[in-house]
Amino acid sequence: MHGKERPPAARDARLQAEASSRLAPIALLGRQDQPTDGVRDYCAQLQEAFARRGERLDVAEMRWDTQGWLRAVGKIWKESRAWRGRWVLFQYTALMWSRRGFPVGALAVLWILRWRGARLCVVFHDIRNDQTRGWKQRLRVPCQYWTMRKAFRWAACAVLTVPAKQVPWLPRNSERAVFIPVGANLPETDSEGSAATTGNAAPRATATVAVFGVTAGTANSEEAEEISYVTKRVRAKLAGVRLMVLGRGSAEAEAALRKHLDGSGVELSVLGLLPAGEVRRKLAAASVLLCVRGHLSSRRGSAIAGIACGLPIVGYRGPETAFPITEAGVLLVDRGDRDALAEALGRVLADETLHEELRQRSLAAEQKYFSWDAIAEQFARALAKH
Repeated sequence: MHGKERPPAARDARLQAEASSRLAPIALLGRQDQPTDGVRDYCAQLQEAFARRGERLDVAEMRWDTQGWLRAVGKIWKESRAWRGRWVLFQYTALMWSRRGFPVGALAVLWILRWRGARLCVVFHDIRNDQTRGWKQRLRVPCQYWTMRKAFRWAACAVLTVPAKQVPWLPRNSERAVFIPVGANLPETDSEGSAATTGNAAPRATATVAVFGVTAGTANSEEAEEISYVTKRVRAKLAGVRLMVLGRGSAEAEAALRKHLDGSGVELSVLGLLPAGEVRRKLAAASVLLCVRGHLSSRRGSAIAGIACGLPIVGYRGPETAFPITEAGVLLVDRGDRDALAEALGRVLADETLHEELRQRSLAAEQKYFSWDAIAEQFARALAKH
């Protein structure tokens, strides 16, 4: 045997690793969102879940936002030469492929991948856009729907984060569509590395109402006023109510929240952006999650985070509210009915039996539908089928 020749076992392992690399799917990302990027967190969690299955998922980026479109396209053109026959999980949101919400650049990237012979699976994190105020928005919505329809037609498999019947732009022939809900972008352990707890077994003397994420911009003050209205109504009936607001947009909403809650007796704690492990610890210590950012949906990561932590969820129902989010411990009212929302929140905090029932439903739904292991299993089945 020559001195530099590899032992058979090492050579076999190397060949097996190379074969695995050639067959492994690739999750492709575009522009990075700031200050947090839920889609990148999604891919990282999915990658870890694939690894637990003994499988591999590679993650690639096309950073046109920092490199410019010409350099980024040239880079992906070269890299994708080795992707023939491999699944590419193309992550789609309008703002991942466009700064201003006109994501036609996504189609250019998909065209390159098709030309290179990659097997396309488009993961649609954006589903619908109901905001049609202003002439720019009235142009954006048709452009986004046209882009998504085109991307769907080019894909061998399309992953929807809500059921197909909730998707307004989906073509009539939608057999290639697979519904896979998102999971919580939270670790299995807290920030100190210890096993994370999951939900309070019952409401405490001072009930903690958690709000995870507040919409930026003008909607920020509107949500702050709505959150304050609901918690003040509950505080009028319950002795101790603490409002804990954390995550994206929470720091920006603090001034408005303090203004609206002044003199109400509601204790306010604004935590801002936290490490994912700390988010899990804080949510798990709360009594209930209040959701006022639109309606509850299986693609709303903030709500899924509450489910993962074993919390009852109080919020609004809407066009995307469907199975399996309805299997979790949710208590929902018609969108915009703040009085009904306050009544529902008060019921969950006052009724220990109801609170425990909802908590157990959230824990069961997390294991069955929203855990990353369950999501990875659904991806594996979908890719094998197509």
